[in-house]
Amino acid sequence: MNQPKPQIILFDLDDTLIHCNKYFDIVLEQFSDLLRTWFAAYPLTDETVKMKQLEIDIAGVHIHGFSMDHFPASLVDTYRYFSDLFGRATSVMEEEELIELGKSVYELQVEPYPDMEATLERLKADGHDLYLYTGGIVTHQQKKIRSVKLDRFFGEQVFVRQHKTAEALEEILQQNGFDRSRTWMIGNSIRTDIVPALRAGINCIHIPAITEWEYNIVEINETPKGLFLELPTLESVPDAIARSIESAAS
Repeated sequence: MNQPKPQIILFDLDDTLIHCNKYFDIVLEQFSDLLRTWFAAYPLTDETVKMKQLEIDIAGVHIHGFSMDHFPASLVDTYRYFSDLFGRATSVMEEEELIELGKSVYELQVEPYPDMEATLERLKADGHDLYLYTGGIVTHQQKKIRSVKLDRFFGEQVFVRQHKTAEALEEILQQNGFDRSRTWMIGNSIRTDIVPALRAGINCIHIPAITEWEYNIVEINETPKGLFLELPTLESVPDAIARSIESAAS
């Protein structure tokens, strides 16, 4: 009997292999506290601040992609929105403080998701080809990759795109000549991981993030051409892929 070919597995990085959203939530708590202090004379609530920032932040991602400037800019734009709304004068010093607060999220030490290392070790030992496909700025994403020593598993097999879209994934698949029948996309984002994978006709696994960002949540209107699985945790991935290989061989 022919030996099954190794699978080509593309992993998302943020909130699939390492924590990401929780660090933004920490900074957003500080941002909300600041604004409610500065606007203490006005009827501004924590929920109102966060909802407006989310609206502005998501609009910025659609335009600029995953740049490192859009999050700090969203804090300043939210501040300016409420300044205009309540007729409160803006301050250069306050805006500079918000920019520095926004940038601070990129300086926090990242942590791996539970079972990250054991999952990747198992897949590597099973002979699969592992790739990392992440959204953001190359230098920042590489810094995070090094900090949790992911180069042990992916080496140079890393794709970073500022706009993580169906077109970007299609380009990666075509340029590398990946066999779609044995290619997998694994990630938390329905918008940037799962829907593009379904459109490309590859297998995909959705692992919901511990803390999800509303930007990532969209309806799925694609019909799977390959396998589409939803698993609760990373540690479920190796067995699920092994079962799919066994099923295809039987």
